[in-house]
Amino acid sequence: MVAKQPLSNLERSDDYGALQRVIDVLFAQNELVRRMDVVVLVESYDLPADLIEIISLLPPGMYGRQALCDQLNSSIAGHAWGQVYGTVD
Repeated sequence: MVAKQPLSNLERSDDYGALQRVIDVLFAQNELVRRMDVVVLVESYDLPADLIEIISLLPPGMYGRQALCDQLNSSIAGHAWGQVYGTVD
């Protein structure tokens, strides 16, 4: 099933909150995660191209929860996708 793409950056996507679920899974048992951990999990969730693009913008490295959220939220805000996909914490 193909998710409906929002018509503007004002409409919520069916995938709203999907990145928050990714963050929750990643940090359920870990204090630090690698960029590759994030990429692999996002790809396994079959998320839309917009969210995969956000993840692809992550610089290589290890991230604590707050640092990863800050990086993702910066990219989300830069694309004006907060209303569409939500931010993470």
